[in-house]
Amino acid sequence: MAWLYLVGAIAFEVAGTLSLRVASGGRKAWYAAVAIGYVVAFTMLILSLDHGMPLGVAYGIWAAAGVALTAILSRLLFAEPLTWLMGFGIVLIVGGVLLIEMGATH
Repeated sequence: MAWLYLVGAIAFEVAGTLSLRVASGGRKAWYAAVAIGYVVAFTMLILSLDHGMPLGVAYGIWAAAGVALTAILSRLLFAEPLTWLMGFGIVLIVGGVLLIEMGATH
């Protein structure tokens, strides 16, 4: 169950961040989506911790996945740059998350 909460936290954090991009473009009503996204994201992160996930694992995966997904979705939704160097960074993030998870199980 902790993993489901963490996935939800990541999804809502990314949604809140993408909403921030829309709101900053002049659509002020989207600030409500930003606030809701972040409040739900932090709530779900707390729930994943309450269900036994270690803080270092939960926060590391949450932050890393948020950065990677936001970069990819920003490219798809807003035509923002995604260079090969940024792509390499995303690969490193994924590798880091895998190492964190593997290290936590031992």
